[in-house]
Amino acid sequence: MLVHPSEGISVLNRLTREQPDRVYFKSLFHSGSLSETTLCNVCLRPTKQPMCNYTDLRTGEPWFCYKPKNLSCDARIIHSMGGYTNNLKAKEKALFKSGVNMKVSIQASGPSNVTVLPKQEGQLKEKSTTVTSGPSGYYYQGVWRALGGTTVREFSASAISQCLKGKAVHMYGDSTIRQWFEFFDATLPGLKKFDLHRERQFGPHMSLDYENNILVTYRCHGPPIRFAVPTRELRYVANELDDLEGGNNIVVVLGIWSHLGSFPMEIYIRRLQSIRRAMVRLLDRAPGTLIVIRTANSKALTVYETITNSDWYSLQRDKVLRAIFKGLNVHLIDAWEMNLAHHLPHNIHPPPPIIRNMINYLLSYICPHNGG
Repeated sequence: MLVHPSEGISVLNRLTREQPDRVYFKSLFHSGSLSETTLCNVCLRPTKQPMCNYTDLRTGEPWFCYKPKNLSCDARIIHSMGGYTNNLKAKEKALFKSGVNMKVSIQASGPSNVTVLPKQEGQLKEKSTTVTSGPSGYYYQGVWRALGGTTVREFSASAISQCLKGKAVHMYGDSTIRQWFEFFDATLPGLKKFDLHRERQFGPHMSLDYENNILVTYRCHGPPIRFAVPTRELRYVANELDDLEGGNNIVVVLGIWSHLGSFPMEIYIRRLQSIRRAMVRLLDRAPGTLIVIRTANSKALTVYETITNSDWYSLQRDKVLRAIFKGLNVHLIDAWEMNLAHHLPHNIHPPPPIIRNMINYLLSYICPHNGG
């Protein structure tokens, strides 16, 4: 499949270089009868207007808003997405046409089959010293078979409850991680959501199974995030991990990629390095803690998706994520390949058959000898 031609990739790189703030955010400030809204971002272009500095004191993660004219910086109550700027030039727009040169199948020009011959006796094995590639797994009869890591088992609802019995599963990230929380909430009969009076998008959410002593939680990651979130609920994952006691019955699940696609790679690297340091501290004080990271995945592409979060951006971040957490005692769920290998259309929120396989993969790490 051709996702983008090389000319399109050049345009995407130019946009990030020249317009790292093309996705922008806003904050609502309120006090008494006064309300104001100003622009916010990881970095703001300098103007004569003063700024509010909301850089996190623990992680050093930067965030700024233009100061409202009549209110203090302390009056900020709501974070939300402001919009995005489409600065594609006229000729560049032709490079991003769905079904023409974006997400289009490449048809075989001749026979579309391959014959694999047995290795001849005495034939030398060629091995590249610079490139290693190969699938991380495949689907057989709709079930994901991983080629590395743990053996993926299938879990029924009762087997999931048995696997998670006595455990707390804490999920942090974007809406692709929230999908997993919602799967557990809908699948396990004994798991009841505790109403924290929070919006579905951002949470935090908490579900409890009193009989089996199961706790499942979800919280969205900190800015940049394209949800409308009360500022009191904006938390950075690294800080959440530092506040976690950890232990043999604690499972941490993380997925952070989608909302950082339009920013320079340095922003993403800094965020993951901060999280990695917190993971090291968590595993030092509680080595029995299980940490599982969900990778990025492909999606359907519109012009908006392409400018803000093309598969090209996601692929680069996926490579960075794997490199940063390599060597750490954490496990990866390869959402990238699980999405690509499935026959269903690409979707930023994979459909239920793929989600079920991802959950089976997660549970196989938690309970490697269970299933059924």
